[in-house]
Amino acid sequence: MSQMNLNLDTNGFRSIANSFDLFFIDIWGVIHNGISIFEDSINVLDELDKLNKEYVLLTNAPRPNDTVKNFLIKMGLEKIKSEKVYTSGEAALENLSLKWKDKKFFHIGPPRDFDLFKLFEKNKVDNIADAEFLLCTGLFEKYEVELDYYKSLLKNITDIKMICTNPDLVVDRGEVREYCAGSVAKIFEELGGFVDYFGKPYPLVYNQSINTNNKKILCIGDNLNTDIRGANIQNFNSLLILNGIHKKELINSNINNLMKKYNVKIDYTQTVLKW
Repeated sequence: MSQMNLNLDTNGFRSIANSFDLFFIDIWGVIHNGISIFEDSINVLDELDKLNKEYVLLTNAPRPNDTVKNFLIKMGLEKIKSEKVYTSGEAALENLSLKWKDKKFFHIGPPRDFDLFKLFEKNKVDNIADAEFLLCTGLFEKYEVELDYYKSLLKNITDIKMICTNPDLVVDRGEVREYCAGSVAKIFEELGGFVDYFGKPYPLVYNQSINTNNKKILCIGDNLNTDIRGANIQNFNSLLILNGIHKKELINSNINNLMKKYNVKIDYTQTVLKW
């Protein structure tokens, strides 16, 4: 077991790379910030390729794999690296195709997420009262900051299940913080509803994306609730990127206090992912 909170800023990621067989690497906050790609992170992927290490670019994006792959290619990621992408949306889609594709659903989220349910779009209803389940991919464009809107929308509909395709509560697009589907799902649970989550930290997404058997695994991410908690649940090692979602909290708190607050264990830290 590594020393608690071993910081890699001095010795670099290269100092631990050979200790692991497989890496789950978060995308938003580690590979890019929603606006531009981080060259240091791409260099790490190059080095892992040279070492023939396995890695999955595992993201809580409520979209199919191909949508995120294309987004990353447009940002400048090589096509061959984009093939490593696996999304929470893809994990949800596998489940939806098996169990839910013939049921009527009400979609909570922006129109850009429609590609998730292209296969069964005919079952989408406009009136929430007609739905057999709720499919939450995010927030409506008209109500991106007003969480109270979702309390009133959902308060009389808690007898049906919600499928949440992105367990993240928030994300930072550049310097701007935005709510994610997880914030709506949390409101639904507080009202007494039941949610099926797809994505980190829930174990299913790791095993759906790649064979994890008998491998020494490191999860790299900037989110304690999803990336690090997911690693803890699976008993994988973890590396927290400090310059991500928690960077403002870390100004007023140290890493040990943050671990206590979120009830997680962190093995390594690094300001940004850098070889």
